[in-house]
Amino acid sequence: MTVPTHPHPVSAGVRPVTLAHGGVPLSGLLIEPRDVRTRAVVVCLHGGGMSAAYFDGQAHPDVSLLALGARLGYTVLALDRPGYGASAAAVPYGQTPAEQSVTLRAALRGFAAGHDVGAGLFLLAHSYGGKVALTMAAGTAEGELIGLDVSGCGKRYVTEAARYVAAPGGRVGHRLNWGPLHLYPPGTFRASAAVVAPMPARERLDWSSWPDRYGRLASRLRLPVRLTFAEHEAWWRHDDAAVADLTGSLAVPHTVDRLPGAGHNISLGWSARTYHLRALAFLEECLARSGTASPTARRTLPTAVL
Repeated sequence: MTVPTHPHPVSAGVRPVTLAHGGVPLSGLLIEPRDVRTRAVVVCLHGGGMSAAYFDGQAHPDVSLLALGARLGYTVLALDRPGYGASAAAVPYGQTPAEQSVTLRAALRGFAAGHDVGAGLFLLAHSYGGKVALTMAAGTAEGELIGLDVSGCGKRYVTEAARYVAAPGGRVGHRLNWGPLHLYPPGTFRASAAVVAPMPARERLDWSSWPDRYGRLASRLRLPVRLTFAEHEAWWRHDDAAVADLTGSLAVPHTVDRLPGAGHNISLGWSARTYHLRALAFLEECLARSGTASPTARRTLPTAVL
């Protein structure tokens, strides 16, 4: 792992890193708790057209998941997914979710070999990153990950989003990606240069096939899952019928939450702290369920993990 410089502001204690395992360098942001051993590692995967900085929003002190997680005793590792950041030169057109899963597993194996991971790895993902996280989780055995928390990713697109998916290439209005702009702190959009990034071309290839693929992935999950939808989510259906369809293939403990006063980019809005605390509370539930809630309960990750 190398420690590069980072051109954008970050929260206190956050440092840029590059994981150079598996042939594709993955950049990201890392923070570790001070003066205590880490309880677990929260691995964060951003959505399409974003970057790892999505999880370290700078518009308000309450927005950063990295800062909050470290204060509560977790290591938080937010990665630029393959095709973003340091890997853009190596895979300029990006990778499919399945390919990203392989690349990320190799990077996380290397990370775990050199860091205290506490009770293990917990995946937290947003939007397109949720597709990647679900793909990763579906390929792991029971106990290899602590749990999975996904926001802004469902199974069925709403009508406007479905039209865009069927004919990609047009401009996506802010309503789909953001929702009402008053849901975000002042300065959010001025600071967006640190957060947004070009979406690699290959990420668009799987959009229309996702609803069918989700069902196959969901049936293979062997870890607890939590899914969150913003009140003003405009990409995904989350009415009662859609949620029933979403969870029908899950044979594992699962929760579906709806977050009031939030738009699609939950982790950048005024409701970010609420969402992050709920996600970390879910992590604690997963630790209690697995018997690794004690700070002294540490795991050595098996070679096959991820």
